[in-house]
Amino acid sequence: MTNVKHIILISGKRKCGKDYISEKLQKRLGECSQIVRISEPIKKEWSRKDNVGLQELLSDGPLKEKYRKDMIKWGEELRQKDYGFFCKLAMDTALRETVIVSDIRRKSDIKYFKECYNGKVLIVRITCSEETRIKRGWIFRHGVDDVESECDLDDYENWDLTVENNGHLDGDEIINLIISEL
Repeated sequence: MTNVKHIILISGKRKCGKDYISEKLQKRLGECSQIVRISEPIKKEWSRKDNVGLQELLSDGPLKEKYRKDMIKWGEELRQKDYGFFCKLAMDTALRETVIVSDIRRKSDIKYFKECYNGKVLIVRITCSEETRIKRGWIFRHGVDDVESECDLDDYENWDLTVENNGHLDGDEIINLIISEL
């Protein structure tokens, strides 16, 4: 935790390009950076709990979709007890000076990072049209796309940077915008 100099929180709806932007940013920043996912400890705990293959849950495949609703519900129950539970677990793996958190989904996630890493946090919202998300394979799912894990940040206004990822800017231009804010 003491080695961390910058934390870049990436938020956005499913299929907006959060992972794409996070991976491109990490490659540009190089060895001094790493990607951390809050969803990873959720999936690790779920795979242990239900004896499900972790790699399949970490992928973008059908198994993750099969369990998504139940994982969301279970994760919310744990967050009710400790809102930073999964953020803490994710940051236990932080070893580099710049940490990219690629899946910020809740105001409580932002609250945790601001409280624990005061002055080191850059909050980025990736947006794109519903039409673009559909082209990328997004299909609305009741109980997934209309719950807190997907909608809690819809009314959040304190982004340090908002970037539209509809293809008007290429990935390198988006990365340049983010890096200019560090």
